Amino acid sequence: MQTITEKISELAQECALSHEVFVVDVELKSTQPKELWVFLDKEHEDVSIDVCSKISRELGFLLDAHDVDLGSFRLNVSSPGLSRPLSDLRQFPKNIGRTCRIRYRVNPELVQKDTGKIEGVNEDKILLNVEGELITIAFDQILEAKIIPTI
Repeated sequence: MQTITEKISELAQECALSHEVFVVDVELKSTQPKELWVFLDKEHEDVSIDVCSKISRELGFLLDAHDVDLGSFRLNVSSPGLSRPLSDLRQFPKNIGRTCRIRYRVNPELVQKDTGKIEGVNEDKILLNVEGELITIAFDQILEAKIIPTI
């Protein structure tokens, strides 16, 4: 059986497709009123406020039309921002050249942390330059990846 968050994610993805964005994450916070956060991203550029606003209206309509009962809630549609980890392989190409801190599983017993520049991305791996050494990391090994802002 589908959870409420999975249902919301599915409906949000329907809205996102027509705006050439994708859903990165959906969070339902149990505040008063509840807060529903939908995070969107784009493969090659940032998500505009205009797109977030349009998807918010469309998603609100779909939630009502599909009788998704959340009670009283506040809907927030946003880009993930730098504080959230990269969670979808499609987020990596636009970050080529940026510094990233990655925690990944080398094998079942060993987790490693590295910080370096993202040099490249293919269908299931990223290439990370760590102090001049190029490391290939399979996407399914990544436990957490965060962009480190530079000033």
